[in-house]
Amino acid sequence: MEHISNIRQRLERREHEYLSPYASFSDGSKGRDVYEKPCDIRPIYQRDRDRILHSKAFRRLKHKTQVFLAPEGDHYRTRLTHTLEVAQISRTIAKALRLNEDLTEAIALGHDLGHTPFGHAGERALNRISPTGFKHHLQSIRVVEVLENHGRGLNLSKEVRDGILNHQTSGKPATLEGKIVRICDKIAYINHDIDDAIRGKIITEDDIPKEYTDILGHSLGERLDTLIRDIVSNSKGKNDIFMSPEIETAMYDLRKYMFKSVYTNNRAKGQEEQAERLLELLFEYYDKHLDQLPEEYLLRMEQRQETAYQAIVDYIAGMTDRYAVAKFKELMIPAAWSVY
Repeated sequence: MEHISNIRQRLERREHEYLSPYASFSDGSKGRDVYEKPCDIRPIYQRDRDRILHSKAFRRLKHKTQVFLAPEGDHYRTRLTHTLEVAQISRTIAKALRLNEDLTEAIALGHDLGHTPFGHAGERALNRISPTGFKHHLQSIRVVEVLENHGRGLNLSKEVRDGILNHQTSGKPATLEGKIVRICDKIAYINHDIDDAIRGKIITEDDIPKEYTDILGHSLGERLDTLIRDIVSNSKGKNDIFMSPEIETAMYDLRKYMFKSVYTNNRAKGQEEQAERLLELLFEYYDKHLDQLPEEYLLRMEQRQETAYQAIVDYIAGMTDRYAVAKFKELMIPAAWSVY
């Protein structure tokens, strides 16, 4: 019977036997900032994936807005379901290209950990009022390096952190697995936001210009299938992740259509100004009443010699939608009025 201490090593050897030569091999990782003895069972990227999945920041994603603020209905996406869809699409492509699925999934699960309440409305608000600005991909890195695990961070591998940091459009991931997540983030949100917009009667399938749907497909499933197949067929056996020019152009044109028809639609986004103002008022309140921040934020500020602004941003960015609203009511609305 195989000794348990050999399981990880056997899995690492299997990667070299099966994965593409362009894959990121677990035993070739650049490692962690703080050395840890390797797990007997799990390779490094699988261990990172598990740490993200069990983090508090990951659990909070289920109550953070994706696109629609406070939608009526249980079937609209949240930041958590978006993350899971990115992970699923990314793993499908990684598996087909024989790349490292554990690394791909770890990056996908962690890419939005630093997102604010109220989606991009919250990000705009914090970016506007914070003296140092705010970008959710930078906050995601701060979550895994500093904020989680009582200030010790998750001590993730360099490859996972690189993928999280570079998942935005302008990012340049160092691994093919990171490049997969970078493009699958867009594939996921473009298509599931169309699905949610149709559900919310903001648009219909027939409203989408035929010049895009004739190329990509006339349903959620058809479009996802087209995009995944295109990436796999164009990237197979290559040291990069490609889309064909026709498909890539159609996808980004469809993204532009979504910005025009959904992401800036008053019906879909009508409450964003109130959400932004709510976070601004919370920021102003804690700026004047710093002692009311949770003790762990004050302690971290002192230990790391960081500004009060950073502590306030960390606290607000970590809030869920409903927690932010509850805090606003608690701090801003007299108790006698809040019952009405």
